Amino acid sequence: LPPPPTAHTFRQMATLMFCFIGLQASYLTWGVMQEKIMTTKMNPTPLVPDGIFPSATFCVFSNRFLAIIVAASVCTYLYGTVQTPAPLWYYTPCALSNTLSSWGQYAALKYVSFPLQVLFKSAKVIPVMLMGKFLNKKAYPWVEYAEAVMITLGVATFGLCREKTPGKAEGETEFFGLLCLTLYICSDAFTSQWQDRINKTYETSTYQMMFGVNCSAIIITVAALVAQNEIPAVTEFLLHNPQAVWNNVITAITSATGQMFIFYTIKTFGPVVST
Repeated sequence: LPPPPTAHTFRQMATLMFCFIGLQASYLTWGVMQEKIMTTKMNPTPLVPDGIFPSATFCVFSNRFLAIIVAASVCTYLYGTVQTPAPLWYYTPCALSNTLSSWGQYAALKYVSFPLQVLFKSAKVIPVMLMGKFLNKKAYPWVEYAEAVMITLGVATFGLCREKTPGKAEGETEFFGLLCLTLYICSDAFTSQWQDRINKTYETSTYQMMFGVNCSAIIITVAALVAQNEIPAVTEFLLHNPQAVWNNVITAITSATGQMFIFYTIKTFGPVVST
């Protein structure tokens, strides 16, 4: 018979449940607001005649902007400095992949429904395990690979019952939606494994990781906004649609809390359990 569970086991179970509830509350709210931002028709403007929020990149920027303020404030309070154990450039690979994955989530909602996006996310387990094998030389039992394949097959079964998006040709919807979702899961798989690598190399805390990643991410998103010349259209749209401002504020808050729970879960239990 297996030994009875110890107090340490119960503490681990309680911690995992805390992480689970925090992640679900943050990211379910975030996901619903993502869909609302990217699909709700609001007041049209001269630069945005269709009335649909014009920039997925700005949504990523607003999330990173609040996250870096929260992380800097907590790091200053706890450690007296925002300097992290790892050099800031070391966060850039996962900041870039994290920015791409967030952009992919927002952009995908123009082509697929939110429930299908959520189902597709479950297929992320396999890329996470493969990234762990190649980036961090991790070995997983075959039973875990089998579980990951079964989850993915389940997702594929539900994905067969897809709906057409109004105003989009079916082929276009499928191609761009699939492309965005694939970009999301592959980028996110790399992100979690690189964060795990930073944790093990430099022993960073949750808030130090949050600050380091968002420092690089906010530079990337600002550069993308400028390069795509999206700032005038976004500014005009937000001035004419105050509700869009509040929608972005809510996504920024839930994104920040979600990041805290993700970094803590990866640090405590590893990227596969987090996924």
